[in-house]
Amino acid sequence: MSRLVAVLMALFMALPSVDAATKKSSTPSRKSSATKPESPGIARPFAVPDRDDPNVFPSISAPSVILCDAVTGRVLYEKNADDVRAVASTQKLLTALVVAEGGDLNTNVTIQSSDGNCEPTKLGLKAGEVYKRYDLLKILLVKSMNDVARCLARDNAGSIAAFADKMNAKAREIGMRQSNFVNPNGLTEPGQYSTARDMARLALHAYRNRVLRGLMSTKVTVWRTPSGKNITYENTNKLLKYFGLCNGMKTGYTDAAGHCLVSSAADGNKHLVCVVLGDRNRSDIWQDSYRMLSWGFNQMKSQPAEAPANP
Repeated sequence: MSRLVAVLMALFMALPSVDAATKKSSTPSRKSSATKPESPGIARPFAVPDRDDPNVFPSISAPSVILCDAVTGRVLYEKNADDVRAVASTQKLLTALVVAEGGDLNTNVTIQSSDGNCEPTKLGLKAGEVYKRYDLLKILLVKSMNDVARCLARDNAGSIAAFADKMNAKAREIGMRQSNFVNPNGLTEPGQYSTARDMARLALHAYRNRVLRGLMSTKVTVWRTPSGKNITYENTNKLLKYFGLCNGMKTGYTDAAGHCLVSSAADGNKHLVCVVLGDRNRSDIWQDSYRMLSWGFNQMKSQPAEAPANP
């Protein structure tokens, strides 16, 4: 009997383990990806050709762009960065900065009927509804609702005109020298404009605000209506979903401004802010931004670090 047990044990030890067999059988299916690995930072449908030379600045379709080191403020690349133009909802970054720095984000805000006097993108706020200021700020940065921007502006300053004055005062304080704002949501109005360089200055300050940094990186949020219904909203910034290093910031579009994107990304201790203004096709803002950010990280890896500086 002991001899039989010994023989059975020897046979059992000679068999391959289930894990080993599984790993061996799975190897052929992974062979193609090992030959040509997928880019770790971006996925379909916004992937760009692998032929881009990381040492040569890529082709960009947007008419006005700028790329900055978010730690030092150093400009890595710019094209028509001082052209005065409409920037659409990307200026909600300034709205958010003014509101966030105003504090008391856990305070309740009561909706007024005038908050809904805007088009076309609205959350559908109703007069008398009550929400936390923090929740309104979050949905503003995630889904870019124009009535939410008006509500936060009116709540902060008493009126849209008074809030525009606060926006312009803040813009001058942070060095936005070629900008003027008339409303909190970016809808086209005479006398409202900015530049890629000024929007980069704004982005650097927003990126360094801890509250905004967290909100701008939110990929998906759930909005709870007064009736108790939960609605899931995905961030309008698709680069957050398809570019693994992206951690913000804000999209924008109007007929006058074209498609715009202010984006940020981090790779270890390297941080970038990218502004793309005026693309005529929506898909181009993702590709332009991805190409610029990828090129920027490659440049930073090959250059010595600089001491932090004011933007």
